[in-house]
Amino acid sequence: MAADPYVVWRNPNYRLYAGSWFLMTFGRMIETLTIRAHVYDLTHDPMSLGWIGLVQALPVLLLAIAGGQIADHFDRRRVLMLTLALNTLVTGGLLVVTLHGGRVPWIYALLTLGAIGQALGAPSRAALLPQIVGVEVFSNAVTWNSSVFHISSMTGPAIGGAILSAPAGVTAALAVVIACRLFSLAALSWVRIERVERSEAISPESLVRGIRFVWETKLILATISLDLFAVLLGGATYLLPVFAKDILHVGKLGLGLLQSAEAVGAVIMAVLLTHLPPMKRAGRTMLWAVAAFGAATIAFGLSRWFPLSLAMMFVVGAVDNVSVVVRHTLVQMLTPDAMRGRVSAVNNIFIVASNDLGGLESGLTAGLFGAVSSVVMGGIGAIGVVLGAAVLWPQILTIGSLKVVRPLESPAVPPLVPETLVEDEEIV
Repeated sequence: MAADPYVVWRNPNYRLYAGSWFLMTFGRMIETLTIRAHVYDLTHDPMSLGWIGLVQALPVLLLAIAGGQIADHFDRRRVLMLTLALNTLVTGGLLVVTLHGGRVPWIYALLTLGAIGQALGAPSRAALLPQIVGVEVFSNAVTWNSSVFHISSMTGPAIGGAILSAPAGVTAALAVVIACRLFSLAALSWVRIERVERSEAISPESLVRGIRFVWETKLILATISLDLFAVLLGGATYLLPVFAKDILHVGKLGLGLLQSAEAVGAVIMAVLLTHLPPMKRAGRTMLWAVAAFGAATIAFGLSRWFPLSLAMMFVVGAVDNVSVVVRHTLVQMLTPDAMRGRVSAVNNIFIVASNDLGGLESGLTAGLFGAVSSVVMGGIGAIGVVLGAAVLWPQILTIGSLKVVRPLESPAVPPLVPETLVEDEEIV
């Protein structure tokens, strides 16, 4: 029998969660686009975009493990709401700063405070989903969650770019972000979740257990490391203001469209993944997707024609979403619920390191060699990462269907390749 692609939407708590997630991400995309464009307008220096990546990455690298510990010992919904409220206040601060001249050091300071909220809240958000939906539909929920993320990532930059093109654009854009976060908080307040007993006491041992679990579960380590190094080297997102203004000459509206094109590709891929039969060889598919990510990044860096640049960002988003679905399903489903917050924190460190430290890397290389060389070299590096991952972690090639993934019984010493994922005629 064919699986119901919309099964998770029949859960009213998931609908509230997804609505909150959409607004949260929609606002964040507008804020990100606005701040990067504003800072580049103030400085005309690609390196200033790299510093944004650094100030947003450091708090997550330092505090994410603590955020995971919090997620595994306190009410995850309340933790998420508190950190979302903090980010709302940060956006209010950014609005005040931009109204009074927009000094860049103050912007960096507020972004650092917002990243602290991200570090402490992201593990709770990721670990909350399995408390809302059952394991039998979790892969479906992950795919739709990715769709919601990318729909908001598609519409947010496009609308944000249009708002920025208008008079008082920065002020109006940040006001929209504040409204989105307030409505997101309201939706979260109505979510009802399954209560989970937290029996493990807080201790130094429990703090590092998530790191140990990821290190010993080679399939999780391999997939999140693959994504880390591919995006760290190959990401072009932080340099989009440079391409839009100085290379393609399409202005802020074009900047919004470039960032939206990536999300359009991801949304279309997510819809395809929910309607097509489940991937039979998810590991090999993931490797091919990351290689295509690198190739499309190279083409984008070399392009001087705006429609081709849009098309390559579309491909980047589409193939990256395959990797997202495989990675996130493995991270959440192989991990016992009592450890999901801490393991999600480790995963969040990898994601932030790839995205925000990737922005720092892009800013540095663009300052030294130019934006085009930075992006092209990054795409070549992403392809090299695929080859290295296939050699270093051949377990990736054994990942079959994601529908059969279940939490490991012993988080202390999990097997290198869980039996439920080994290639078998019934699975692949």
